[in-house]
Amino acid sequence: MKLRSLFTYLGLFLVSLVLIVSCTNPASQMSTTANSASTAGGTTVRLGFSAWPGWFPWQVAQDEKILEKNNVAVDLKWFDGYLESINTLTAGQIDANSQTLNDTISAVASGGDQVVVLVNDNSTGNDKIIVRDGINSIADLKGKKVAAEEGTVDHFLLLLGLRKAGLDPKDIQFQPLETGKAAAAFVAGQVDAVGVFAPFTTQALKRPGSKELFSSKEFPGAIPDHLVFTRKFVNENPDRVQAMVDSWFATLDYMKANPDRATEIMAKRAGVSVAEYKEYAAGTKIFTVEDNLKAFKPGNDMTSLSYAANLMSNFLTEVGLAKSKPDLSKIFDDRFVKAYAAKAKKS
Repeated sequence: MKLRSLFTYLGLFLVSLVLIVSCTNPASQMSTTANSASTAGGTTVRLGFSAWPGWFPWQVAQDEKILEKNNVAVDLKWFDGYLESINTLTAGQIDANSQTLNDTISAVASGGDQVVVLVNDNSTGNDKIIVRDGINSIADLKGKKVAAEEGTVDHFLLLLGLRKAGLDPKDIQFQPLETGKAAAAFVAGQVDAVGVFAPFTTQALKRPGSKELFSSKEFPGAIPDHLVFTRKFVNENPDRVQAMVDSWFATLDYMKANPDRATEIMAKRAGVSVAEYKEYAAGTKIFTVEDNLKAFKPGNDMTSLSYAANLMSNFLTEVGLAKSKPDLSKIFDDRFVKAYAAKAKKS
């Protein structure tokens, strides 16, 4: 995917569209982790996830046998590369994936039939533009080499930051590198700035004199990450989808009751120390069931998924990341969150 220059009229509402960023990571090979819930009843769910703090709880769900307790068999597939996880879902080689709203919209626009059933989190600072010493403002990026994975949301973050400062994408020397390689290139002094997400932010900030220039914290409210299923799987296995949603909220309860153990598991999966992982906490807002119920409701601001999806769809179409505006009328399915909330209320 290649980003193209924004059309003129987009400038009128790009201030609100700073919300259109999200957390992604690089494409590479995937690895599979066996789930102890393999003996649970029903169809096995093939779930993909990758390096983002809002998705690491799936590792907790597996390691602490929460999926098994909810009687759902899961083939939990770890992807070193986020984009590979998206492509694998689109190809039907997995049933569900952990992915961003804008990437789901892009997939649907390209012919995919995918359904958002749960909001995992919103980014509140874990997507960053990190710069070398001597760069103190977005204007200072003019003429500089800036790396990010092309077409991902950290590229969006970079683009929107430039636009807000009155710069054009052509004003920088953009270096399209997958996120891990982009962070490495920055640390090696090969580029002046980089757009990365946690945990790659930790790697990038190891360059002496480096610092955060801006982050998703400056663009609050609509950087949602989701549990996304193929429609075929939802239609054929609604009980499995419900069990996954139930397991997610049970995992959040476990994490609240056992924070040290949960953090240990997630830090190991992230490949960072527990101390480093704790630094990510403020940069990701994990959504409660109440947050989910609110997000799925129609609204007139970016806290509403339908509102956010419409703006994102317009944006993706205009910048050339989607060939046509997709049908968004069936992209959200809140029945599983509602069913969990109803059960929780009775208990």
